[in-house]
Amino acid sequence: MSSKRLSLLLYVVVSLTTAGSSAHAASWWEQLWKPRAAPSRTKHELENARTLRLDEITGSTGASAAKALTAQLRATGEVRVIEKEARFTLSGDSVGGRLNVKLHDRAGKLIFERTYAAPGLTDNVKALTDDVLFAVTGRQGLASSQIAFVSDVSGTKQVYVCDADGGNVQQVTRHPHGAVSPALSPDFLAFTGYGTGFPCVVLVDMGAGMERQVASTPGQNSGAAFAPDGRSLALTMSFIGNPEIFVLDLPSSNAICVTESVGTPSSPSWHPDGQQIIFSSNEGDGPQLYVVDIASEASAQRWPCGYRYATDPEWSPDGKQVAFTTRSGTDYAVAVASYPGGSARIVQKGGAQHPSFSPDGRSLAYVQNGQLWAHDLTTNKRRSVVSGRGTISEPRWMR
Repeated sequence: MSSKRLSLLLYVVVSLTTAGSSAHAASWWEQLWKPRAAPSRTKHELENARTLRLDEITGSTGASAAKALTAQLRATGEVRVIEKEARFTLSGDSVGGRLNVKLHDRAGKLIFERTYAAPGLTDNVKALTDDVLFAVTGRQGLASSQIAFVSDVSGTKQVYVCDADGGNVQQVTRHPHGAVSPALSPDFLAFTGYGTGFPCVVLVDMGAGMERQVASTPGQNSGAAFAPDGRSLALTMSFIGNPEIFVLDLPSSNAICVTESVGTPSSPSWHPDGQQIIFSSNEGDGPQLYVVDIASEASAQRWPCGYRYATDPEWSPDGKQVAFTTRSGTDYAVAVASYPGGSARIVQKGGAQHPSFSPDGRSLAYVQNGQLWAHDLTTNKRRSVVSGRGTISEPRWMR
């Protein structure tokens, strides 16, 4: 395996990108990639209920901001907005949709002070909602998260994105030959296109709208998944013959093969530690799940998920669960299994497939009968996210 990786590295550096040299690719990447500061985690003990009092938010759009923030926080079911003394207090001002806020705890300690300057008030309120939720509960919020999915409503399969509640649906790709297999990070979208005659992986800067082919070698290039740090992709490539899982470093365009299989590996997903990749492969006994440790260079090992048929795996944000598509009778179903070992259960039958965890790990997005759903794993209740837009497939929550 080790010698195979080394021998492939030089070839891939030369062949992988058609947009220019590796130096050019690195320059392109560094201009676009914007490192995201980790959220400011606060150490506090939830001695009381998770309550928040809104002091007056001044300014021309202050009242609208306060109303929208209250509605967003109450919709989470995680934070109680009250008028009397609360564990946290938020104050600030808003002019023209821009928000400047401070969050204090009951003792007067400053938890965070931030400015939200997106063009619209709605986006700023959603970002603030997620920051408040994280400060109060320690869990990621969903207000500003998005879901990418594929729809054929335009006549060809194209990639769309929507907010977690199903609003603000936007078409991202308009490729004559279609676009599938999206993966969404806070700044970039990766998808599989067909403009070169071979399936190729394309990267889109969501802010600037710029596109660049990052994997377009002869054969298959598909199914990209962003690493936790956003600087690498796992994907399937077949230019060496049999399809294998590769890890592509985006700044340098270097790629390393991490599997050596006799089947057809596909649908890679990263463990949150960035050291393991889980994928599906058919080794002659139906599709099953395999895990490879990319740091040790050890061979991929089959991971028993409890079902004889398993595809489309995705790790939960905490790495303790894996969601995947299986079969229940003759139809598809979405299942979740504990990792590395433990119980497994079917979450939704009746043709449900392509599961993807929400950033907080509490919900799954999946499709059923061409409709996009979000399923709360705690309450086992689900809600329709997007419908009436052709046949929807391959949802992926922003990670």
